Amino acid sequence: MTERQLSIILAVVYEYIKTGEPAGSRTIVKKYIRGFSPATIRNEMADLEEMGYFYQPHSSSGRLPTARAYRVYVDSVTSRARNHLHIEDIKREILGSRSGIEDLLNHVTHLMARLTNCVAVAAVPGLEDAEIRHIDLMLMGGNNVLALIVLKGGLVHHSQFTLPYDVDAKTLEELSRRINTVAGGHSWSDVREILYQYALSGLEDAEASCRDAIRELDRFLTEQNYRFFSSGARQILGLPHFQTLSRIQAVLNLLEQEKPLARMIEKCRESKAMNISLGEENETEGMEDSAMILIPARPRQQKAVLGLIGPLRMDYERSISVLESVADVLDEDSTREVK
Repeated sequence: MTERQLSIILAVVYEYIKTGEPAGSRTIVKKYIRGFSPATIRNEMADLEEMGYFYQPHSSSGRLPTARAYRVYVDSVTSRARNHLHIEDIKREILGSRSGIEDLLNHVTHLMARLTNCVAVAAVPGLEDAEIRHIDLMLMGGNNVLALIVLKGGLVHHSQFTLPYDVDAKTLEELSRRINTVAGGHSWSDVREILYQYALSGLEDAEASCRDAIRELDRFLTEQNYRFFSSGARQILGLPHFQTLSRIQAVLNLLEQEKPLARMIEKCRESKAMNISLGEENETEGMEDSAMILIPARPRQQKAVLGLIGPLRMDYERSISVLESVADVLDEDSTREVK
C-alpha cells in the first residue's frame, strides 16, 4: 500500500464516521488530500475497492469503508498520542464516588455510555481469584443454606443451596468461622486445598453436611468467571446502525449469554493491553457490523476490564479517549487508596 492509498483510506473512514455518507473523490480532494485531481483519487479508490477496503452501495455513489479499512484507521488512531476528553469531569464523578466497587462500576458504565453513545460494559474477574474478606453460611429453614461472600472492595455475592443431610445453625456458624480463619485475606484458589482438612477437623458429627457445604461454595466460586455490569443498551436503539433488528439482537445476545464476552474480556485481561475487535473479528454471530473496544483497569485495586460496544462507524478517537481517561482515573483512585 502506498502512502497516498493509506491517506485515502483514513480520509474515507473519517468522512464516513463524521457524516454517515459515502465519500466521493471530489470530497476527498476538497477536504483531505489536496494537490491531486479527482480522477487520480477516483482511480486509487477503485484499486482500493478491488483490494477489499471499500465498497459502493450504488454504482454512481461514493465509497464506504469495509471492516478492513476500519482496521487500518483504528491502528492509526491507536499508534498516535490522544487527548483525554472530559478528564476533569470524569475525575469529579469517579473520585467523588466512595461507594463499593459494585456501585462504582455501575456508575462508570453509565458515564461511559453517556459520553460515547455506545453500550458500555465492565467486568471484574473470577471470584476464585478475588481476595475474600468474609464468608457467612446461614440456615434458611430445613436444609437450605444461604452463603454470603464479601470480597475485597465491598463486592457481595450470594448463593443458596440445599444440603442432603441435616445441619444446625450452630454448626454452620462454626464452619463459617473456620473457613474465614483460612480464607480471610486470601483468594479461594489459594486456600481450596487446605480448607477441607482444617475446616472439618473436630466436626466429625456433621462432617458430611460440612463437606457438602464447602463443595457447594467451591462450585459457586469457581463457576462464576466474571461479574458483569453494562449500560446504554436502550440508547443505542436511536442510532441509525441499530435500526436493523438483527444487529440490536446480536448485541443483546452478547450481553445475555456472557460466555463469548467473557472469552474476549479474558483475552484482554491476559494481554494487559487495549483490544479492539472489528466486524468479523468478533466471536459472536451477528456482530459483523459492530465493533468492541476493551481496556484493562484497576478499580478499587481490583483487576477489571472496561469496554464499549458500538457500530463499525464508531467515533474511535473519542471512544478510545473516554476509555483511557476512565481507566487512568480508576488507576489514580486505586493509587490514592493505597497511600
